[in-house]
Amino acid sequence: MKNNAILKKLTGSREAILAIVLVVLCLLVQMKSPSFLTLTSIGDMLKNNAVILILAVGMLNVLLIGGIDISITSTCALTGMTVGLLLKYNVITNTLLLFIIALAIGCLCGTIIGLIISKGGVLPIIATMGFMYIYRGLAYVISSNQWASAADLGDFKNFALDKTLGLGIMNNVLVIVLVIYVAFFIIMKWTTFGRKIYAVGSNPEAAAVSGINASQVKLVVYAMMGTLAGLGGALATAVYSSAQPNMMYGQEMDVIAACVIGGVSMNGGRGSVAGVLFGALTMAVINKALPLVGIDALAQNTVQGIIILVVIIMNVLMQRTAEMNNLKRREM
Repeated sequence: MKNNAILKKLTGSREAILAIVLVVLCLLVQMKSPSFLTLTSIGDMLKNNAVILILAVGMLNVLLIGGIDISITSTCALTGMTVGLLLKYNVITNTLLLFIIALAIGCLCGTIIGLIISKGGVLPIIATMGFMYIYRGLAYVISSNQWASAADLGDFKNFALDKTLGLGIMNNVLVIVLVIYVAFFIIMKWTTFGRKIYAVGSNPEAAAVSGINASQVKLVVYAMMGTLAGLGGALATAVYSSAQPNMMYGQEMDVIAACVIGGVSMNGGRGSVAGVLFGALTMAVINKALPLVGIDALAQNTVQGIIILVVIIMNVLMQRTAEMNNLKRREM
C-alpha cells in the first residue's frame, strides 16, 4: 500500500515526471558515452549552460503573467560587451563593480520594456522584438568593430574558474545559479508577490477585482527578467572568456524551449521553478550529448529539435495520464 501511494504521488507530479524523463535521457547518453556522467563532465555542462539556467527562471515569470521576452539575449550581448570593453580599456577592473554595472544595465533594459508593455499596452511579442534589435544594435555600436579577448579580460575571467563563493567546493558560477533558483523557489511558493504573478497570468480580470495592480506586477517581472539577463551577459563573458556583440545570438529560443519542456504554459498562470530547472537541465543534457554520441555538427540542430519535441510530447502524454488517474481517484 505504501509503495502504491508513493508511485501514485510520483506519477501525479509534473516535476517528478520531468525528473524521470531527465534520468532516462542521461542513462541513454551514458550507455553511448561512458564519460558523460563523470563529475568533471557534469560540472562543465552545468557551467556552460549556467546562463540558460538563469534566463529560464526569469522567463518563467514572464510566461506566467502571459507575456514573452525575446530580447533577453540581446540584453546579454549589450551588458557583456559593456563589461568586456570596460576591461579592455582598463576603465574598470573590479569584478564586483562590473557585475553591479551589468545588473544595473540589465535592469534598465528590462524596465524600459516593462513600461512599454504595462503602461503603453503594446503586445509583449511586438515590444520585445523591437528591443531585441535595439539592444543588439547598441551592442554593435558600442563595440565599434572591437571585441574583448581572454587577454583583455584579466582577472575577471577567473571568476568562472574559481570556487571562492562555493568555499572551495563548488564553482562560483554554479553557486550563483543555485542561489537564484532557491530565491525564486521561495518567492514563487511562499510570498505574496509570487501569488500575484500566478494570479495575473491565470485570470487578469479576477486579479484586478481582488485589488492586484497587474500593470505594476508586469513592470517588476520584466525588470527582474532584464536584471537576470544583465547578470547572464556578465557571466557569459567570464565563462567563455570573451565578449562579442553577437554573443548568445538566437539562444532566447533555447530559454523558451527549456520553459516549455518544464511544463510552463505559454498562455500564463501555470509553471513552477522546479519544472523549469528540470527543463533547462534537459536542454543542457541534449546540447552536451549530441557531440558525444557522434551526431554530425550540421545535423545537430535538427536532431535537437526532434528530441525536444519528443520530450514535450512524452511530458504532455504522461501528465494527461496522471490527471486522468487523479480524476478517477476523486470519483472513487
